[in-house]
Amino acid sequence: MTRLRIVALAATALATSAHAAVPLASCDSPSFQQVLDASSATLDARAVWLDGRTVQWPGAEAGGTFRLYYSATAGIVAQAGAKVTGADGALPLDAFTGRLPERFKYVAAGPAFALRSADLPRMNDLHRGQLVLVQEALDGTVLAATRIQVAGALDDLYAPAGELPDLGATPRKGRTAFRLWAPTARHVAVCTYDSATGRASAVHDMAFDARTGAWSAQVARDLSGSYYKYAVDVAVDGMGLVRNLVTDPYSVSLTTDSKRSYIADLDSARLKPKGWDATRAPNTVKAQTDMVIYELHVRDFSINDPSVPASKRGKYAAFGETGSNGMRHLKALAKVGLTDIHLLPVYDLGSVPEQDCAVPAPSGTPDGESQQALTRKTAETDCFNWGYDPYHYNAPEGSYASDPSDGARRVIELRQMVMDLHKAGLRVGVDVVYNHTFIAGQNEKSVLDRVVPGYYHRLNAVGGIERSTCCDNTATENRMMAKLMIDSAELWTRHYKLDSFRFDLMGHQPRDAMERLQKRVDKAAGRHVQLIGEGWNFGEVADGARFVQASQLSLNGSGIGSFSDRARDAVRGGSAGDSGEAMVRRQGYINGLVYDPNALGGGHKATDLLQAADMIRVGLAGSVRRYRLQTFDGNTRKLEDIAYGNQPAGYASQPGEVVNYVENHDNQTLFDINVLKLPLATSTADRARVQVLGMAINAFSQGVAYYHAGIDTLRSKSLDKNSFNSGDWFNRIDWRYQDNYFGTGLPQSDDNGKDWPLLKPYLAQAEAIKPRPADIAFARDAFRDLLAIRASSTLLRMRTTDDIVQRLRFFNTGPQQEATVLAAWLDGRNYAGAQYAGIGYLVNVDKVEKRITDAALRGKALRLHPVHTAPGAADKRAAQALFDSATGSFTVPARTAVVFVEQ
Repeated sequence: MTRLRIVALAATALATSAHAAVPLASCDSPSFQQVLDASSATLDARAVWLDGRTVQWPGAEAGGTFRLYYSATAGIVAQAGAKVTGADGALPLDAFTGRLPERFKYVAAGPAFALRSADLPRMNDLHRGQLVLVQEALDGTVLAATRIQVAGALDDLYAPAGELPDLGATPRKGRTAFRLWAPTARHVAVCTYDSATGRASAVHDMAFDARTGAWSAQVARDLSGSYYKYAVDVAVDGMGLVRNLVTDPYSVSLTTDSKRSYIADLDSARLKPKGWDATRAPNTVKAQTDMVIYELHVRDFSINDPSVPASKRGKYAAFGETGSNGMRHLKALAKVGLTDIHLLPVYDLGSVPEQDCAVPAPSGTPDGESQQALTRKTAETDCFNWGYDPYHYNAPEGSYASDPSDGARRVIELRQMVMDLHKAGLRVGVDVVYNHTFIAGQNEKSVLDRVVPGYYHRLNAVGGIERSTCCDNTATENRMMAKLMIDSAELWTRHYKLDSFRFDLMGHQPRDAMERLQKRVDKAAGRHVQLIGEGWNFGEVADGARFVQASQLSLNGSGIGSFSDRARDAVRGGSAGDSGEAMVRRQGYINGLVYDPNALGGGHKATDLLQAADMIRVGLAGSVRRYRLQTFDGNTRKLEDIAYGNQPAGYASQPGEVVNYVENHDNQTLFDINVLKLPLATSTADRARVQVLGMAINAFSQGVAYYHAGIDTLRSKSLDKNSFNSGDWFNRIDWRYQDNYFGTGLPQSDDNGKDWPLLKPYLAQAEAIKPRPADIAFARDAFRDLLAIRASSTLLRMRTTDDIVQRLRFFNTGPQQEATVLAAWLDGRNYAGAQYAGIGYLVNVDKVEKRITDAALRGKALRLHPVHTAPGAADKRAAQALFDSATGSFTVPARTAVVFVEQ
């Protein structure tokens, strides 16, 4: 019997036939989901389609008969001990004893079955309904039943879909085409709207292509500037046949809060700000190692800047205020060597209301709870989120636009922002998060799963969605999810002229997909587009469990850069996952390890400091596998033979494959982690000097240099270790250089609450810890000097591993080293762009002056780098460093990084 029910709000009843046309009234339903034929049971999906013919059932016991039941209305009921009901029929299965495909090597052992050849032509249609694999007893009763994970079958049956062009809405003169990949849908229609909020003007049935699984429709007029949604009738586990009114996964823009997709030709002149076609990125990056990146959040950049008009604060348009405090800061950095701005996500986010978001105004004592309580109360309704919650991958975020209701504004204003940054001398990259979606299933803000249920996400052994990345993991090993990722990156490259991408949790993507993406974006740009990302190895894909990952070790030789935690952890101390007393006790190289213990840090051994120094040298050498380093025990090893936990310390084949950093949006800022690790009595001036040491190590390291916005102004988040949803209050930046916002209250309780007893005493003494404006100015200017030094010579950003092996030599190494001093010599003879015959850098992290000798440098005429001796040099102490040519000895002041050059 056919049943009809409405999910969510009341709406006009639909026709109950699975192939019925969609009434126009349905396009205006306040419901996002309508169930046409309800299912009465839910089954796990323990079986897996290995291809279009073969299915495997892990853990299934031997015995009985295995049959594949099907139902067009998704009404199958398969209860143990009873016979199957609600099916339209069943297909026999034969035991399969051939070789199982490598793609599904992670699937646990279990019997495999194959469809008979005569039934194969039916499978395309049967996948558009419900399929249940059943093990039956001789009397036909159910012994066991399971749904089947569908990706392997759809990728095989609809392989040509991988070459589909023009998915989404494509307006042209006199016509508009719509194309949606939905191979399991029973019926699809497209609803069109003349405005962002008005009622639907038309509904158009779409035609199904059995070869590709795509649905298409043509409208005989140019609908540019209009809006649309799809009505998709599809079988959903536990619900039956459902009609979803859903936005387009390939939306290029949207209306407020992503309620409707926007129809636009991104090549149209009306969507281009003046000068867009002619804008070009500055030609500052000749090789990937030339990149010096500043990671910045669109809202953070200007929301706290009174020099920006109120209407533009937190918006794309703020970057056009050339005289603002923030833009003057960025231009100053560009002038001395910053090459790239990397923006936290600017695609359509699922977590920020695009209109009428809350703006709390906290207040309280430095160690008070009231500030976080208020921001916690409005966390889901305020204007702030980092944005690692993709809703629509191809559309700009509306909360950063001047008018989120107008689908054109966000496109134009994001492009204008790119132009504004280019004019400031900066290339533009963005953070992309293709590894998960904001939400999945039949939730209102789910898109992919409501079009092709069970396909786009990575599933576990029972068919649930894996969530190791925090959210609903996507499966870019599946053909059409990889296509969506690659198509999306190409769109951003081609239509927004992006220069580089940072991939969130890139280790959850296959290396092969990333390499195909690299080719596509390079072709779209007509030049090389830099790709970097987080190559962490964890979760259900760890150690190549499902595919060759785009992870640190597996990217070797690809040219794609991954973030290195080797020097990061040694510099900061401990690891990113530390909590409780470990955050204080585990000091780092720059903040007192062994030589300046804090109240809890006295248990370290001398070898801990020596090992930290060696790990930082690994980072300084670009973490390249073949470089040979004398370690603290006197042995000389290749970096790939030095252990970093259970991994090699050196993991890259070329320096461009390594991204060096000591602070980014994740975890505590460098200032905040130093608050916890430095002795409490450390002066504010010394805290600023320690910050500069961390920035210097990054500047001197081979590979890509990556910095978090505000690291140069001693940015604090009041000890918040995860400020993704902490509101503007805990994420502020002061481009007036008066405050770093340490001591603005205890941080959010959800991620930091168990550490409050530990954090509270530090915040209570904020007045003694908080930097003075002079400290901020020192760090700001010292950072600029470091960028200028790095920019002055290719020796600090060498192109190849051979260059590093031949030209980089560490001294003050081995058992007799002065452990608190890093020292290296870079041979610049006959090296393009070196500018000097040689460069020597030294970093003394100790509280006292150190003298270091290198016999190989005796007789050389070395002088301080011109940046150190310029009238405006920030670090006057660096100018006091000395080199004695007769002995080859350097004298390095306390807590100072210094560079010498040979002309």
